[in-house]
Amino acid sequence: MALVFSVLDLSPIIAGSNAAQAFRNSLDLAQHAERWRYRRFWLAEHHGMPGIASAATAVVIGHIAGRTATIRVGAGGIMLPNHSPLIVAEQFGSLESLYPGRIDLGLGRAPGSDQVTARALRRNLSSDPEEFPHDVQELIGYFRGTQPVRAIPGSGLSVPIWILGSSIFGAQVAAALGLPFAFASHFAPAHMVQAVGIYRARFRPSDQLDRPHVMLGLNVVAADSDEEARLLATSVQQAFVAVRSGRPMPLPPPLRGYRENVDAQGAAILNDVLAYAAIGSADRIRRDIQAFHALTNPDELIITSTIFDHAARLRSYEITAEVRDSLG
Repeated sequence: MALVFSVLDLSPIIAGSNAAQAFRNSLDLAQHAERWRYRRFWLAEHHGMPGIASAATAVVIGHIAGRTATIRVGAGGIMLPNHSPLIVAEQFGSLESLYPGRIDLGLGRAPGSDQVTARALRRNLSSDPEEFPHDVQELIGYFRGTQPVRAIPGSGLSVPIWILGSSIFGAQVAAALGLPFAFASHFAPAHMVQAVGIYRARFRPSDQLDRPHVMLGLNVVAADSDEEARLLATSVQQAFVAVRSGRPMPLPPPLRGYRENVDAQGAAILNDVLAYAAIGSADRIRRDIQAFHALTNPDELIITSTIFDHAARLRSYEITAEVRDSLG
């Protein structure tokens, strides 16, 4: 099973720390990921989230790309409703000019925030889903130089565009436009199998891509023992319950017994968001990844390991890379 592995980093702010340390940790992780031969290092746009530092996503991408040499660095993703397509083209045209051949641009339809924060971003809050594919096409036009306004930098540059999705709609957009599709199975797995099937069945080749390319998100918490991994995973479990309950917070430290003692609402949230997750030592991670791969046969996995202790997070990605190599 030959499979490409990439990294999704939310640049987590842990309890008692700050964004500056989160950025230092993200850079250190990217440099290690490059040595461990991960294909991409993506950062996600979220706003008003006490535990996520990557709100100014293009800025952080530039920071990471400038201190690495070969790994592709990109957005997983830019939430297009928050931005003018022209501004996005200029930002990523600038990044591509600075780091040619290494920048990816994933685009999402959600605002990455609550409605109050979305209003503070000063964008139109129309819920019309038809605006997203039109905005994507407008953005593509700036890179191609076919819009009446030129994006400088941007016009004439080749920046790979991905469509991100957690529903059928994203799959339909990616298929219609002939773009690679990244599904958010790391936090919204319910429609994964159906979305991937629709994307592949309806895919139309484009100038960028001649056949479907699927990347799936997967939560992985790997450690030297199953017991340690289960304990480390309680940090992201607490964070998911807090976010889904409307109480986002910095990433908390592990809490022994949390998963076993969480209330019914929390258990339902975790059963939903972590339906597909790999938590354990290398042997368990290997079995879980093989089972996950068998569901849809993706071209690529993008791994997110949200762990309180930075050294343990590095070790998780190291073990995951070793598992990848053992799978051939």
